[in-house]
Amino acid sequence: MFSKRTLPLALLAALATPAAHAEFEIGEFGGTDVTFEGLLQADYNGYDSDLRALDGDPGDGHDSDQELRRAELVLKGKGPGGFDWVVGYDAKADKWLDVNGRLRFGADRAQSLQLGQYKQPNSLEELSSTKHNDFIAKAMTTTTFGVSRRLGAAYGLSGNGWTATASWFGRELTRGGAEGSGYGVRGTWAPLHHDGRLLHLGLSWVDVDTADDSARLRTRPNADLSGVRLVDTGTLSGADHQAILGVEAIWVGGPVKLQGEYMRARIDRSAGAVPAADFTGDGWYLSALWNLGGQTWGYKGGVPTTPGAGDGNRGLWQLGLRYDRIDLDDGRLAPPAPGGSPVPEGVLGGEMDALTLGVNWYWREHVKLALNYVDVSSSRFSAASGAIVDDDPDILEARVQLHW
Repeated sequence: MFSKRTLPLALLAALATPAAHAEFEIGEFGGTDVTFEGLLQADYNGYDSDLRALDGDPGDGHDSDQELRRAELVLKGKGPGGFDWVVGYDAKADKWLDVNGRLRFGADRAQSLQLGQYKQPNSLEELSSTKHNDFIAKAMTTTTFGVSRRLGAAYGLSGNGWTATASWFGRELTRGGAEGSGYGVRGTWAPLHHDGRLLHLGLSWVDVDTADDSARLRTRPNADLSGVRLVDTGTLSGADHQAILGVEAIWVGGPVKLQGEYMRARIDRSAGAVPAADFTGDGWYLSALWNLGGQTWGYKGGVPTTPGAGDGNRGLWQLGLRYDRIDLDDGRLAPPAPGGSPVPEGVLGGEMDALTLGVNWYWREHVKLALNYVDVSSSRFSAASGAIVDDDPDILEARVQLHW
């Protein structure tokens, strides 16, 4: 659990870190360079709720949540040779993060073998560093369909502007976490990458067994602290496994980055499962980010990297805009009998759209402040009313972040 002593110790480590380095250098041991990294995030969500109170408590629609979101502590080792390792723990969530070892080998060390818990090869937004997220909440597509850290083994291969990764995985390391064995593959290609210009294309596929032969897809309205999901399939019984297709693209032109992803999930179910045999849902987002100071992005391992803030007081300012949509409807309302109500057929989990406006400020090497405004539109079948019901809240989000 997160203790009262963890935050002061982490803050001291951050303040003690030289400004020229993003991490705290511990030293060299047996040919291994060991560093200590950390991430602290404190979030505020202010809700202008519509029908359902997003903080989970009845109110006048103007409610809020505030919470320490993450307290990540990470040890990393590099060397000897092409070997590196990482051990990460989130003291706030009381769970393990990346815990793995990796060996790079072959010509130019273009091949790699990774064992332990690591992020699976799908979801561009999930694979990017949490401390450099473009927006406070990841897109609904990512949070609903993305498969994150699991225990497993992965083989990677890279070349000039391309990468390929294959992974077999099982459960999450933390007890009570995600379960279900499966496999995943991801390939990326960057036909354009030079002088502040980038075109990245990617394709991924993940197939994972469902736990206890059931599955449930549900989504928060782009507000991580909200306990309410405005779209929800409910529990799908007789679920055998879930397959997720991901398509991704990035275009960078100097200080401007355009990024988009589409993900489609299919849950195969046994014959006679209620309310339908199989389920298919999908989602997508498109975002734009602008570095006001003219800085451009880096690119490594099929993932974009955020430029440093530098030592000046101005730091790195970013303006962002994102539109994302998720569709958990795989059915219809059958026409009613005379004098009756429409009858739902299949799964009517609902649809939701969100427009997010954001501003980020990276000050020096270790501080990030973020402010987002989210406008949400959702619709979902209500059994109580026998009709499609709209719920359209607004959310103001703020984050204070320390990283080293």
